[in-house]
Amino acid sequence: MSKGATTTGLVSIVMVMAVTGVYLSKHYPQYHKEDAANAKEFKELPPELPLIIRLDTSDPVDESVLYNKIVRSIKASDQKDFVSTTTSTILEDDAVIPETISNSSQDRTLDEDQSVRNVVVPEEEVPLRFSIFEFGNNIQEERRKKIKEMMKHAWDNYVRYAWGKNELRPMTKRGHSASIFGNMPLGATILDGLDTLYIMGMTEEFKQGRDWIVNELDVDSLTADVSVFEMNIRFIGGLLTCFAFTGDVVFRDKALQIANKLLPAFQTPTGIPNALVNLKSGGSKNYGWASGGSSILSEFGTLHLEFAYLSDVTGNSVFRNKVDHIRQHLQGLEKPKGLYPNYLNPKTGNWGQHHMSMGALGDSFFEYLLKAWIQSNKEDNEARQMYDDAMQAVIQHMLFTSKSGLTYFAELKFDRPEHKMDHLGCFSGGLLALGANTLKNEVSDKYLDIAKKITETCHESYVRSNTKLGPESFRFTDGIEARALKSTEKYYILRPEVIESYFYLYRLTKDNKYREWGWEAVEALEKHCRVPGGYTGIKNVYSDQPVQDDVQQSFFLAETLKYLYLLYSDDSLLNLNEWVFNTEAHALPIKGVNPFYREA
Repeated sequence: MSKGATTTGLVSIVMVMAVTGVYLSKHYPQYHKEDAANAKEFKELPPELPLIIRLDTSDPVDESVLYNKIVRSIKASDQKDFVSTTTSTILEDDAVIPETISNSSQDRTLDEDQSVRNVVVPEEEVPLRFSIFEFGNNIQEERRKKIKEMMKHAWDNYVRYAWGKNELRPMTKRGHSASIFGNMPLGATILDGLDTLYIMGMTEEFKQGRDWIVNELDVDSLTADVSVFEMNIRFIGGLLTCFAFTGDVVFRDKALQIANKLLPAFQTPTGIPNALVNLKSGGSKNYGWASGGSSILSEFGTLHLEFAYLSDVTGNSVFRNKVDHIRQHLQGLEKPKGLYPNYLNPKTGNWGQHHMSMGALGDSFFEYLLKAWIQSNKEDNEARQMYDDAMQAVIQHMLFTSKSGLTYFAELKFDRPEHKMDHLGCFSGGLLALGANTLKNEVSDKYLDIAKKITETCHESYVRSNTKLGPESFRFTDGIEARALKSTEKYYILRPEVIESYFYLYRLTKDNKYREWGWEAVEALEKHCRVPGGYTGIKNVYSDQPVQDDVQQSFFLAETLKYLYLLYSDDSLLNLNEWVFNTEAHALPIKGVNPFYREA
């Protein structure tokens, strides 16, 4: 249509293309149609993120006026990189809009709550990438604003009281030195939270974190024993996501520096890495408690996404070779009843204790089988087959239903079920839904149904507590369901897994109850975990006035707040057809379909 056309439907869309770094505010400013082009809302963000701007209105909108407003505002804000605009308008029912540039007919339906009817964009004018942003009086926008404020509260207090330290003690207002990272100033919260800042449009804070990484992060000078697993998912994962988002090679090079420091851990007779490595000496070892010095399935099995991507963006194949070797070793092992035990001896290459879990010690191994296949643009069929076989065995031997009808994954210890499910295991609702959605077969509907039921059970573990937050583990007995029994299981440490499954289930089913369940968690977090100095975990979710643990976990910023923000955002913000999340919620681009893959 011409730029002078007038729209009288519910929504007007203006597509704004920018190439070298200037974008209309990426993160849902409080625009109305009369001030849609307020120059103060322009932000400088890294390049190649053309946007679609959406206005809710039932009144006629002269698109030429809106177009001119935008152009004038860009000029007024001294931004010279604006290239062109195209416009489109409402036609009829059944809204569809292209996801990415391709001459294919792939369309997707927009969220029902967006009240969009039909948006048509001339195919030749569709930009390489876009995001849809909702404006106007919108409950989801208000919720995003609140979650962004929560992120700012968590970040600002970390900066104020624990800058450069790994985590914050928000009540005593100092750094947390007893964490898994020890006393070394690795800036875990910075590396873990940086991509969340970026997604939320917190550009000043993002630059603040980047500057610390450039000027202060130097693993060559540290002598600490660190977890290979944690350094990979939080540090390497976070840095690679920031590299994908921005193209800033500082992030890639720092990820490479850290990954090189982890390589000595793989120097075992089998190539299965030890759990801990010393950054200075390269010496490595396993935890003494782990089945006679075994390596842990969820740790050595949760390296593939980051190591494969790092090889592709650096041109150094050593990292992909390491994780491919792990997979081949696992492929050659006999699996008891098709299941993967949690322990593997890196010296003998044999399984340790036959303890199986979808929660702690097992969880993310299964996640990375599915996601390695997704990351490869569904070409790594070996990974998908391993995932499908593993899920078949897990569902056959570990899935139970309580007397009242709650579905859960039990743990197996020497073939005997322990009717306990970890909060960590609540990620499995999202995992099964993602697996069912990405490959349609004879079990897809069944697995999606299980995903919904698992997520409902995890929600029950929240609503059955006094605080409406879930315990670290919950059990099923003749008299108790979805509740913790032991005092050592009643704590909540700001974990994300339940909210993670809400995110996936909402994205894939569009059932609004998942958004409402997420908001219940937000209200509980604000009531019980927020303190003037940040956010803290609590020691007993069944207490009306729980004792707080005085730790703001780095994953609260990396995962919990990110998944909440995405839960109330449009599908196009980190579209699941273009991005795959690592187990720390760091989004990595899908090869072959996402232009941000940035292969060397």
